[in-house]
Amino acid sequence: MEKVHFTEEKATNLGTLYGRALDARREDPILGDTAADEAVKKIDYDFRKLGVNENSAVSVAIRARAIDEMAAKWLAEHPDAIVVHLGCGMDTRAYRLDPPPSVAWFDVDYPEVIDIRGRIYPERPGYTAIGSSVTDFGWLDQVPGDREALVVAEGLTMYLTAESGTELVRRLVGKFRSGRVVADFFSSLGVRAQVVNPVVRRSGATLHWGIDDPHELERYGLRLVSCLDATDWANDETLAKIPTASRLALRASALFPMIRKMGRIAEWDF
Repeated sequence: MEKVHFTEEKATNLGTLYGRALDARREDPILGDTAADEAVKKIDYDFRKLGVNENSAVSVAIRARAIDEMAAKWLAEHPDAIVVHLGCGMDTRAYRLDPPPSVAWFDVDYPEVIDIRGRIYPERPGYTAIGSSVTDFGWLDQVPGDREALVVAEGLTMYLTAESGTELVRRLVGKFRSGRVVADFFSSLGVRAQVVNPVVRRSGATLHWGIDDPHELERYGLRLVSCLDATDWANDETLAKIPTASRLALRASALFPMIRKMGRIAEWDF
């Protein structure tokens, strides 16, 4: 069994991993990430102390599935692209989407996270893992910039400061000739609500960057393509798989714009 000791925001990697694992154990899973469940079984860690329950596992699975669908649709039209998965954590997205070897996939996260990944997940064609903070921009030198790029960031932006986040956007736009960014983000209210987020609170991490209008990033070289409020992440097929309590909570939050916009997923082109 792997001995895992992540600190502060790095521990949230385990919370989302466990959420996907719990979803995979359901009779009718939303994401069905069996690789996440297998990873949890290999890691010597008391996941229960992260405070992830059925409702939060459902939220994790819905978000991951929505981002997967956006990424898969873009990759289907760009089979020779580069994928940069920022703050990948213990996510198995490269395995879930399973792009052809013509796609060059780069996972980027702290060295200790990449080290654990290398001991748990198998190698795959076209895949490279880079051990670096996403805001130590030297990692960009390891990624070719001569192709279109898909940049994916799930559960990352809110942990960055506004200054480091916007500088990251500038660097990405300057690196690649064109591409798409798919990312989730919190509003300012969502960042302030971190005190009631069990995974964030128990990990000791701090959220910083709230984005109230996704058009804000257009001043740094992006162009907004689409944006989904949290209540729109699940299609009818997914909604049918959600436990009744979670489904009722989604419907209730849809009535209040400030609440449904606390967490969103957007696509931008550049």
